[in-house]
Amino acid sequence: MIASLNRHKNSNENLAIIRNGDWTLRKSQRLKKARKLAFRLVRVSCLLGFCALLYACLIEPNWLEINRLHLNLPHLASEFNGYRIVQISDIHTDKWTNQKRLNRIFRLVNQQKPDLVVITGDLVTRHSQAFISNLKIALAQLTPVDKTVAIFGNHDYEADPQAINQALEQTDIATLHNAIYTLHRGNAMLHIAGVEDVCMGKERLDLVLKQLPSDGAAILLAHEPDFADTSAATGRFDLQLSGHSHAGQVRLPFFKPLILPNLAHKYYSGCYLVKKMLLYTNSGIGMTGLHLRFGSRPEITVLTLVANG
Repeated sequence: MIASLNRHKNSNENLAIIRNGDWTLRKSQRLKKARKLAFRLVRVSCLLGFCALLYACLIEPNWLEINRLHLNLPHLASEFNGYRIVQISDIHTDKWTNQKRLNRIFRLVNQQKPDLVVITGDLVTRHSQAFISNLKIALAQLTPVDKTVAIFGNHDYEADPQAINQALEQTDIATLHNAIYTLHRGNAMLHIAGVEDVCMGKERLDLVLKQLPSDGAAILLAHEPDFADTSAATGRFDLQLSGHSHAGQVRLPFFKPLILPNLAHKYYSGCYLVKKMLLYTNSGIGMTGLHLRFGSRPEITVLTLVANG
């Protein structure tokens, strides 16, 4: 009987060993499958990351978007109904935004058949004054019906503002340093006002308002879009055009950009109504920091003005 018990005990022990072996084998197989899956996920993630980086470096920075809007301005005279303004901003002329790219951009601007071209600051990247001559050649290609007007951004003051001013003057571009340029159609007027850069503390809206006639629609060029809270409070401007934000430059879909410059946190991209004033923030042409764009294509904006009635 003792021998029978021992045989039964040995049989149970052998069964337990077999079961443990099976469990160990299954565990080993599961681990191998998990490692293979993890390795595949890592490879796919690396591939997707590499493709996203290539896209952000090579494709989107060169994929210009032309946005067309019709804007109703309450004080616009009927003589200016259908008036076409093409806005570009944040050109950031530098080693990357070279002559070839500049020529392509300005060729596209001309193809929109603008009555007026407005440039809302940052024509040159900070410390990139060596490339101002490239900008001058490109600016000379613009062919609006009436005029090209420009304001400075913060980067322009950290390049060579005098040389930039000279390039603008030599290409017959009106630079609005806290000043106004008035367009005429018969007795009707359309005022284009410009403030100096707000980040640099050079804006003088009070001087602009003193120069601004009481009649006629008024459009304000201000590099920093969040200045709209100040300009809208005056009740004098129908529209503000801005840039500065680059729409975040790198932006995930459905999310606000993680990095935005000072005075571009509130109105960083597209069209807004601030009190009774319209605001449009252009995404810009060039780049700063890492030369990447993701989810914020470079932009040329075509604005067609509409008069009431």
